[in-house]
Amino acid sequence: MLMPTDTDAPIRQRLADELVRVESRFRAELMSDLDCVNTLVEHVERYRGKMLRPTLVLACGLAASNGGAGEADERLRVVATVVEMVHMATLVHDDILDEADVRRRGHTVNALSGNETAVMLGDYLISHAYHLCSSLDDQSISRQVAATTNVVCEGELLQLSNRHHWELDEPTYFDIIRRKTASLCGLCCRLGAELGGADAATIEAFEGYGERLGVAFQVIDDVLDLTGDEAVVGKSLGLDAMKHKLTLPLIHHLSVGDAEQRRATLGLLREAPESSSGPPRGLLRRAIESTGSIAYAREQAGRLVEQAKTRVASSSPSGPAAELLIGLADAVTARDR
Repeated sequence: MLMPTDTDAPIRQRLADELVRVESRFRAELMSDLDCVNTLVEHVERYRGKMLRPTLVLACGLAASNGGAGEADERLRVVATVVEMVHMATLVHDDILDEADVRRRGHTVNALSGNETAVMLGDYLISHAYHLCSSLDDQSISRQVAATTNVVCEGELLQLSNRHHWELDEPTYFDIIRRKTASLCGLCCRLGAELGGADAATIEAFEGYGERLGVAFQVIDDVLDLTGDEAVVGKSLGLDAMKHKLTLPLIHHLSVGDAEQRRATLGLLREAPESSSGPPRGLLRRAIESTGSIAYAREQAGRLVEQAKTRVASSSPSGPAAELLIGLADAVTARDR
């Protein structure tokens, strides 16, 4: 997600080395004596892409300790692995809910092996996440991970309860994505800062950075679901509209469009049954662009990114690790996948 620079090359290399260790721990923790389980785990490892959440844990730990971390390194690796497992579990379950066929340019687990297998694999990832987290002496970390996972589930349930809700407003939408996406990103930054030895004010600031970055990330994800190229994004697109879930571009479009534009767009959404591939993405995209709603969503994401960067700049010692966090925030709005 980031373009390298000469000034942050050492910290970037250290982060890359730590992520390799996280991948190894992830694989070792999930190893089973059953070949069928190992085959599924090997498949789901292909879901790993940006590794945003473990990156946030590690980068915030390095930034909070001004590049040190020292004795906290092993705990940072454990937490980074745990949050990646939780995230992977949500992806596996999301693909069932969305009836998605493609992720990371390959078959989803549900498409490959059925919903029953996908449900159990998601549960397997969650149970191993808590098994690994319980190895830490500080059990407050396990409680924080568990509490945040509860919030993620609440966000998904809130979104499901608002399907077919054509009057969904922006505050409710932001509450959904704050819970289902941003809460885990915020926790990653909070735990990274805690393990990096930060004071209370810095921990709170880093958590706020992560939450804002997480909301911005989800807004861009929702934009790409409407406008992206599946070959580039690498997963099934158009699923939100297919499942009658309103996201920010559509919410804005329906609120600012005239009566005729609103009628036409609702017609597109309502007339496509959920069992189909959804409304034509080209028609829907042109309608949303006609009211400037794609640009509006991107502007909101950009605003959140600037707020996130301010949180880091005002609370963290300047240095390569803090600059890396700022660069990571900028990358969120620049991405096309």
